[in-house]
Amino acid sequence: MKKIVIDVMGSDGKPKEIIKGVLDALKENNNINVILVGKEEEINKTLKNENYDKSRVYIKSATEIVDACDNPTRVLKEKKDSSMVVGLNLIKNGDGECFISCGNTGALMAGATLIVGRIKGIKRPGFGALIPNKKGYYLLLDCGANLDPKPEYLKQYGILGSIYIEEMLNIKNPSVKLVNIGEEKSKGTNVIKEAYELLENTPINFQGNIEARDIPFGDADVVICDAFTGNVILKLTEGFAKSLFEMLREEFMKKSIYKIGALLSKPVFNNLKKKMDYKEHGGAPMLGLKSLVVKSHGNSDARAIKGAVLQCQTFIDKDITNKIIKKIEES
Repeated sequence: MKKIVIDVMGSDGKPKEIIKGVLDALKENNNINVILVGKEEEINKTLKNENYDKSRVYIKSATEIVDACDNPTRVLKEKKDSSMVVGLNLIKNGDGECFISCGNTGALMAGATLIVGRIKGIKRPGFGALIPNKKGYYLLLDCGANLDPKPEYLKQYGILGSIYIEEMLNIKNPSVKLVNIGEEKSKGTNVIKEAYELLENTPINFQGNIEARDIPFGDADVVICDAFTGNVILKLTEGFAKSLFEMLREEFMKKSIYKIGALLSKPVFNNLKKKMDYKEHGGAPMLGLKSLVVKSHGNSDARAIKGAVLQCQTFIDKDITNKIIKKIEES
């Protein structure tokens, strides 16, 4: 029985929303089994009045919490009984298949790499994020792990991203593009130009460079870049979407006739807002590890956690880790 491990203390040490999201996921998918890791007394207190299938929920006690300001490397040495470290060790020992945490990103990245470990042949894991575009969604990789990658890392991101998007979103032969300041092969830094050469000779559907302005139009299913660039793209997209809705609301409030139009258009805007909401997918997968690790937002609510749990179950059902291993061996 494959289980999903959840760090319930990762969201500022408040397990209520996380546990609610987990239980919502259990109701939606009968194949899900989970291990909740954290302060046992608080977990049991939260579960006390909930109606759920107790045979599918396990509790693993952990007495410490990783704070947002904790030094990532010191966490592994000084907080060995934290919910994050205990959870990652459950994955390492085979007690769980996937791990979800809303906690300290640096500590999670260090812990996942050192405890769970990389797939043989993978140089560096990378954080991916599913972001909406005009045609649906694309995977942005890397958006948080490696600020200064080598060309080989970017090549491997192309492979990891292709497998993930094909399996998770059922996109056959997904297109892969490399973020650059121009479409020409000759443009960009030395790292980008070398990565381009490697990607050209990799067994994926690599279609060259992509400029940032073209990303929202759906010109690529997988967008490859360094973590600095990826994080800027991710946060700019989130901020722009939020500001756009706020500007629209302000405009609609200026005149009565606009308000009527807003009322008539409400279903359209609700659908668009839902599509732009990161909570629909729950978190960023850290790809390239022996088991899946997902980083959720620190302020994730129950809906975001539910999305992350469902995401992990799909990953398990489709055996994506073994498919990545096979592809890396072939490359």
